[in-house]
Amino acid sequence: MTPLSPEEMDHRLLVVLRACGSDARTAAVARALPHGGEHGALWLAAGPAGAAADRSRRPAWLRGTALSCGAHLLSLGLKRVVRRRRPLLPGHAPLVRTTSPHSFASASATAAAVTLGALRPLGAGLSLPALAMCLSRLVVGGHYPSDVAAGAVVGALVAGLGDVRGTGAYAGGARFPSVRGEWT
Repeated sequence: MTPLSPEEMDHRLLVVLRACGSDARTAAVARALPHGGEHGALWLAAGPAGAAADRSRRPAWLRGTALSCGAHLLSLGLKRVVRRRRPLLPGHAPLVRTTSPHSFASASATAAAVTLGALRPLGAGLSLPALAMCLSRLVVGGHYPSDVAAGAVVGALVAGLGDVRGTGAYAGGARFPSVRGEWT
């Protein structure tokens, strides 16, 4: 058996996940999620909401929001440079309209990943919505899996770069292990 090329694996995985959109309930959920993720809206709203509800860690929530905004702009810039066309699968029309014809890197995945990284451990409750957002981009046919993976990597890198103090956490004096293994 000949191993699949990365492009073939990307395409096959997309076909499998896009087929999940044939189920009406799955399609309804998958259609709803991208609207919240459009231009990082869900994540940009989560930061100020967290800042209002968790005043002791307000700077951390606001920093996460700023990083999410910056990462989203970076992913939009990547789309303009890379210019990879969105997938077109015969027999599987996309389930949502998009604002751009370009798919690499997924801005929704970028915003989700940077928010989770920048808000660790504060935003741990956002992990499931972030994963659902990323998967929904595949189910609706808006991205190839590699677009979503690249978006998640961009978001994680921005979150790591945003940790200028090297503390691994922005949680107002609480102690959490950092990326470098020290305790803050």
